[in-house]
Amino acid sequence: MLWVKALHIVFVASWFAGLFYLPRIFVNLALVPAGSIAEHERLLLMARKLLRFTTMLSIPALGLGLWLWLGYGIGRGPGNGWLHAKLAVVVLAVGYNHVCGALLRRFATGSNRHGHRWYRWFNELPVLMLLAAVVLVVVKPF
Repeated sequence: MLWVKALHIVFVASWFAGLFYLPRIFVNLALVPAGSIAEHERLLLMARKLLRFTTMLSIPALGLGLWLWLGYGIGRGPGNGWLHAKLAVVVLAVGYNHVCGALLRRFATGSNRHGHRWYRWFNELPVLMLLAAVVLVVVKPF
């Protein structure tokens, strides 16, 4: 079980590293001047590759988490409300990953509706999600 836990932590950390950096590329995309086609295309390419890589990292992170939950019974029984809250955070993280894909498509089609300040705030959400998940798993407040 310890190997599964260790791999789960590594893949979650890697997934979140991508979720931390991808919106930073969005900030840079929002700041690109209208005539800088090469810069815009370079940042789009970076964002596409990072989104693909980040999404691929989420698969083993989620699969290993399921293995811990269903295979080893982690979080079962009374006094494990923390797991339900953590699963809600996981759903939010998956949703955030999908929203990043939608935002990237808007940049690619030229229909972005947000400025760089909005993306700076958007960039803080995965930090809060990771903080919540770690506190829930380590502290188990309920």
